Amino acid sequence: MHRLLAVVGDYYHPESAIQEGLEESLASWLASGNVSLAYTTADHLAKALLDKPDAVILFKDDKINPADENPAHWLDSETEQAMLQYVYEGGGWFSWHSGLASYPEDGAYISMTRGYFKYHPEQKLVRFEPVASHSSDSTNHFAVNPALGFESMEEHYFVSCDEANTNVFMRTYSEDGESIGGWSHPYGKGRVCCLTPAHNLHTLILTEMKQLVEACIRWCARA
Repeated sequence: MHRLLAVVGDYYHPESAIQEGLEESLASWLASGNVSLAYTTADHLAKALLDKPDAVILFKDDKINPADENPAHWLDSETEQAMLQYVYEGGGWFSWHSGLASYPEDGAYISMTRGYFKYHPEQKLVRFEPVASHSSDSTNHFAVNPALGFESMEEHYFVSCDEANTNVFMRTYSEDGESIGGWSHPYGKGRVCCLTPAHNLHTLILTEMKQLVEACIRWCARA
């Protein structure tokens, strides 16, 4: 039995929509009885990691109240160290969409993800295109199915990514330019996978998107 733990939802991303997208992505796996999915909150994350789940899904901006003049952040040093230690000792980490947003660029969490959200223009048609891995080492790198490309009206996340120290498996294209949509790498004994789509429920429940999310999480969980 594989155990998954998720922290989802923030000011811009309703928890219910993210849970729906996640659970639809994992529907057949959950129905098999071979995996369990539990949710926790940011303030309970450090404690929940002590139970050593097989993989953690983070779809949550670091800003609690981003519309305020001086927004508060939920990620404190204790939680951050618990996250890094969990992965370093063998855990799987899936940083999904806003799980890459508003975290300190020079902080320890971003040193683990090796990439972060910079900005997005107004929503428009975005093409999410898988790219072949340069490595045949599936232990250290996520290999994406080349058939899982898709287009959707979406936020085009422009990111900073340390390409030299990770494996880019997806690129993104729109009228506004090109960016990186997915990357993966080992961290200590653990695995880190980062994915920028998607913001909207209509994208989260696309067949290709659901298959992509399930594949990312399975790789993180070594399933």
